[in-house]
Order: sequence, then structure tokens, then C-alpha cells
Amino acid sequence: TYLSAKAPVFIAPAMDLDMFAHPSTTRNLELLRSYGNHIIEPASGELASHLVGKGRMEEPEVIASVLDRFFDCGMSLAGKHIMITAGPTYEKIDPVRFIGNYSSGKMGYAIAVEAASRGADVTIVSGPVALKAVNPRIKVVDVESAREMLEACERIFPSCDIAIMCAAVADYAPAHPADRKIKREHNDLPVIELVKNPDIAATLGAMKKPGQRLVGFALETDNEMSNALHKLKAKNLNMIVMNSLRDKGAGFRTDTNKVTIYKLDGGELHFDMKSKREVASDIIDTLLSL
Repeated sequence: TYLSAKAPVFIAPAMDLDMFAHPSTTRNLELLRSYGNHIIEPASGELASHLVGKGRMEEPEVIASVLDRFFDCGMSLAGKHIMITAGPTYEKIDPVRFIGNYSSGKMGYAIAVEAASRGADVTIVSGPVALKAVNPRIKVVDVESAREMLEACERIFPSCDIAIMCAAVADYAPAHPADRKIKREHNDLPVIELVKNPDIAATLGAMKKPGQRLVGFALETDNEMSNALHKLKAKNLNMIVMNSLRDKGAGFRTDTNKVTIYKLDGGELHFDMKSKREVASDIIDTLLSL
């Protein structure tokens, strides 16, 4: 039935926990997500935060609400070109070592799938991740370093209606990467001189033309609100999505996130912990309200 389906597909898993946790089930669900299908389950349900149990079918009223929201949104981004940065950047120390971070790219790819499901043509400028985008509306441009990401963004951004800067870009890079592997010496510790990487969001903010929308992300550990608001204004963003590593289940390598969205006009929206696909939907909904 699924293989013959030509329309968007919504899946509400209902099975024993051991079946749900089986690697083949996990792989299939990830593949279904990558194609833009909607997985509805209690762990991320809007009305089911009190429920526990992976594999348990979501409550019918929640399934209905997800469908209602989908049809309300429709193809709201048809004809739009959206650029999304995702994942980490790797800054070479030598041919085998790098400075990086724990970003998996899951949030950026979830936004890409959500935008494509609403009719947008999406370009992901992606750092090194283990994810694949198979939706035909999504094009992936692979990069490694912050400077490579900047060059790709500067090339693509002028043709975009919207840019969403979700990547976790390294702030610093080694000034003089070695062309050969640095050997371990017993009596000598290497010193790595660092230089600042370019601020990609600020660079695009300076390039932004009337009618373009630019969205930033702020992953914070303290002074979350003040840091996010400073970035919103300093980088000429239209809105910024803030999440905190102090919230368990938010941030890197998780399938969930908890965000607050600040808009340039002073609007402020707080959201509960949700799956990253649901967070992506909230981000796109807020963006469309600007």
C-alpha cells in the first residue's frame, strides 16, 4: 500500500516495544522520514506528554490534529527557494585531526524535509553528517569547513527567498594546518594557534535584500535570552530560534528539541519539548507569519 501511494503519507506506529525497537523498524522509520513522510507517535504527540511507551499508537484526536494542521498549511511554500545550513563544520589541524562539535544535522535536515513537504525547493548546505536527503525537492551541497560553507552560502543566498542558518559553525580554526600528521612526542606538546572563522549569518545579514528572510539559531548554555536577542539584532536577522543545552533532550544528537523563537518585531514564542520534525513545523509556521 505504501509503495503505491502517490500522496503524502502519515504513519502512526502501533506495536510491541520490542518490535518498535528492532533495528529494521528503526531503519524503516528513518527512511520514511527522509522521504518526507510524517511519523506520529506518543513520544512527540502534542496532547500526549503524559503518555509513555514507544510503539503505542498516538491518541486519535492528536492524529486528527496533525492532519488538520497539514491541510491548513497545504503548499504554502510553493515557488519559494529556501537555503538551510546544517550539521557541524570541521576545521583541520592536520590530515587526520580537526576541531569540530557534536552537531548531527538532524534539526537542519528536519526543517528541509518540512519545507519541501510544503512545496519549497530546498538547498541544504551541509557539513559532515551521516544523514541523507532523498526528497526530490531537496538538493544537498556538501562542505567541510566554515569557509567552504560561507562560500557556498554567498553563492546560493542571492537566489533565495529564505535562508535558515541551522548549522553549528566552528567559531575558530587552526591558523596553520599541518600537511602531514602531527606525531606524538614525549617531551614536546604542540601549540595550535587559532584564528576566528567568518560569521556566516552576519555576512548574509549584510547581503540581505528587501523581501528576503533570514533565520538564525542560538544554542546557549547561559544568559540564553539576552544572547539570542543580541544575535537577532546584530546579524540583521528576521527571527532567531533559541535552544538551551540546560534542557535535557534539546540540542545536539537528540531526536527532540525545545525552542523559543524571537522575532525582530518583538514577538516571542515558547514551545514545549517536541520531535525535531514538529519543531521544524513550528519554525516554518512562525516564519510564514512574518
